[in-house]
Amino acid sequence: MKRRRPNLKLPRNSVTETLALVALLLMGAWAVAGPSGLLAWSENAHMLEQRQKEVAQLTAERDHLQNRVNLLDPKHADPDLVGELLRSDLNVAHPDELVIPRQEPATNQ
Repeated sequence: MKRRRPNLKLPRNSVTETLALVALLLMGAWAVAGPSGLLAWSENAHMLEQRQKEVAQLTAERDHLQNRVNLLDPKHADPDLVGELLRSDLNVAHPDELVIPRQEPATNQ
């Protein structure tokens, strides 16, 4: 009786199907965990919300600065703002004003 050798060769169909399955699994993993996948979607949405808040804050700051620029226009400067800037920048005061110096908070050492 002759002994039969086990068939170690895989049929071509099995190899092709295995490679196709591996390729599909890799594409699925990329769709879930890739840079534009499902996991990154929520992070991108969070970053978008954060950036929109930052844009709103910067827009408000820009509007505030634009208002101060308009108030300091040399043709018609706002006297209150000019007086405030003179007092803070040049350390001047009217004779009838009382100046209270700022006290620095004590540090615990």
